[in-house]
Amino acid sequence: MSDTMPAENSEHPGRIMAGEMAEQPAVLRHIIEEGAPAIREVAAAIAAKRPRFVLLAARGTSDNAALYAKYLLEIRLGLPCGLTSMSTTTAYGARPDLTDVLFVTVSQSGGSPDLVASANAAREAGAVTLAVTNNPRSPLAAVCEFQIDILAGPERALPATKTYTASLLTLYFFGEGLREREGFAAKMLPELAARILDRRDEVRRLAARYRFAERMVITSRGYGYPTAKEAALKLMETSYVPALAYSGADLLHGPLAMVDNISPVIAIVPDGKGGEALQPVLDRLRGRGADLMVVGPAKNVEAASAGFVLPTHGVPEELQPILEILPLQLLAYEVTIARGQDPDAPRALAKVTETR
Repeated sequence: MSDTMPAENSEHPGRIMAGEMAEQPAVLRHIIEEGAPAIREVAAAIAAKRPRFVLLAARGTSDNAALYAKYLLEIRLGLPCGLTSMSTTTAYGARPDLTDVLFVTVSQSGGSPDLVASANAAREAGAVTLAVTNNPRSPLAAVCEFQIDILAGPERALPATKTYTASLLTLYFFGEGLREREGFAAKMLPELAARILDRRDEVRRLAARYRFAERMVITSRGYGYPTAKEAALKLMETSYVPALAYSGADLLHGPLAMVDNISPVIAIVPDGKGGEALQPVLDRLRGRGADLMVVGPAKNVEAASAGFVLPTHGVPEELQPILEILPLQLLAYEVTIARGQDPDAPRALAKVTETR
């Protein structure tokens, strides 16, 4: 399976989510080959305005993509970044001075009223506004000065998969564009993503460990932390398993007390500084006898109860989140199927959530 998974019966639960997960190598390739020049053009125009600070606004899965952008822009460009609290403007009517601030709104649909209102208020307050969205004709794109299409194509499954990885790669190219770089390192991603998605049977065996889990803890550090949060969200919205995501540093500041040998812990271990910073956390988890699953390089997987080895050799740490999330999307899917539920139709959810 390169860009396709085995054909599913039209009545098979999760058919839509499975198909959209399988599209990800092709989506990544499309962004690299067709989208990158337009992203660099937008980045160059924004760089010319010399923003002094970046504010990021998003909800749900897009919020985790925005958190990735925060790490990326602070580490790679030295730009201070913050995740905005939209209610300060939409509910409380605050109007801070945003002169010389870049206000980036990340949204799959570009249709949530609070995102649109926040971006509009930011522009009125003097910010340079950018919409990163899968719908270039959305209300959000219309109110922003700049917009970037993530080129993921229509996404019908309620759990967002391809729009998440497309957002990460788009934000990576945007950051590289601000640095006047081409982002050539991303060219290896479609092939590696296809290889990971080919290992669906391996993930299915891992999912059997967690079919009856009543709670899960997911942790990472650095660039891997947004992956932990996104994996937790995917598990909760598809299988309804309470999944708690923590930075490894925060896990040691109290929540470690709830870890035992019953509730599974998933650790995303980046191959780089984030993984190095996570090692003391892994030692503490093993010391508590945790049922530990590791997603990361082979050397870390071998010391865990279970794991998934990522092909990270030669992949810069800032690009690894695009690969890290793939086996965890598959895990959420397989755990949900094993529990007799349909990941295409999570209860109480809509594709476009209209918060205000």
